[in-house]
Amino acid sequence: MDITTQKPAAPPAAPGPAAPVDKRAARGATRPGDRIFLGLSRGSGIFVLVLMAAIAAFLTYRASIAISKNEANFFTSFDWNPSGIPPEFGIAVLAFGTVVSSIIAMVIAVPISVGIALFITHYAPRRLGGLIAYVIDLLAAVPSIVYGLWGALFLVPHLEGLYGWLDDYLGWTGIFEWNDGAPRSLFTVGILLAIMILPIITNVSREVFRQVPRMHEEAALALGATRWEVIRMSVLPFGRSGVISASMLGLGRALGETMAVAMVLSSSFDINASLLDTGGGTFAQNIASKFNEATEMGRDALIASGLVLFVITLLVNGAARLIIARRKEYSGANA
Repeated sequence: MDITTQKPAAPPAAPGPAAPVDKRAARGATRPGDRIFLGLSRGSGIFVLVLMAAIAAFLTYRASIAISKNEANFFTSFDWNPSGIPPEFGIAVLAFGTVVSSIIAMVIAVPISVGIALFITHYAPRRLGGLIAYVIDLLAAVPSIVYGLWGALFLVPHLEGLYGWLDDYLGWTGIFEWNDGAPRSLFTVGILLAIMILPIITNVSREVFRQVPRMHEEAALALGATRWEVIRMSVLPFGRSGVISASMLGLGRALGETMAVAMVLSSSFDINASLLDTGGGTFAQNIASKFNEATEMGRDALIASGLVLFVITLLVNGAARLIIARRKEYSGANA
């Protein structure tokens, strides 16, 4: 009987010298074009940070000059007389008007925008959806001064019926009590701002809903879900972060809108319990209407109010980033 002999296994080869590491490849910039693009990108990011810091420093410096000479409480005073002797001014009315009008705009615009985006992406035929999307894109391109003219000449005269209805059925709350004045109130401003920010929220939400993985929707349909259940279980959870981002973009425009608000609102430094009462004011509207005729002290006071608006905008964007960061685990990258 033949006996086959096996050769002993060869000893492991001694480790040779490690392959040289390309430091440029490790840094991700191996070509001149890559290095140039990396430098430009990094420089652009640093430039934005420096620009923001410069704006904040300028606003803080000029605001400190005005506040140091102010004889009233800057945060709680209802007066605005920076040119007086002594100067007295405060932002209570402006902060209230800015926040309230923006909240009204968001309450009206966000549900309508999300509904339009869902209709375009999941319900409407392709041609009809494309037509609606085209009209929405056109609305986003309309200048704010045009919205202001439309609001002053058309919207304001036609809101008396709505104001009367709200007074009849909700006037007992005090919030919607109307005293038959001209409908140039914060509620009118909120409606106009809602129309202005609706295209922004709709367009971004529409693009987010289009990115929903098809497998998610097909899986829900395979389990017997209806169209609305598919949207509720697959589309809305996936697009939640995108809708929040779109809403924050719209809120940023609502907070800083100037000319449209100035043309619609009958400004006064009063805080009314009813949203339908004439009067109120916002930061941007007050700056636009008083800057040309303001003295040096008055301009510093307006810059101080602009600093507050700047801080509010930063806080809103920071809050939006925190909300989105908490939802980032449900993203397209993890689908």
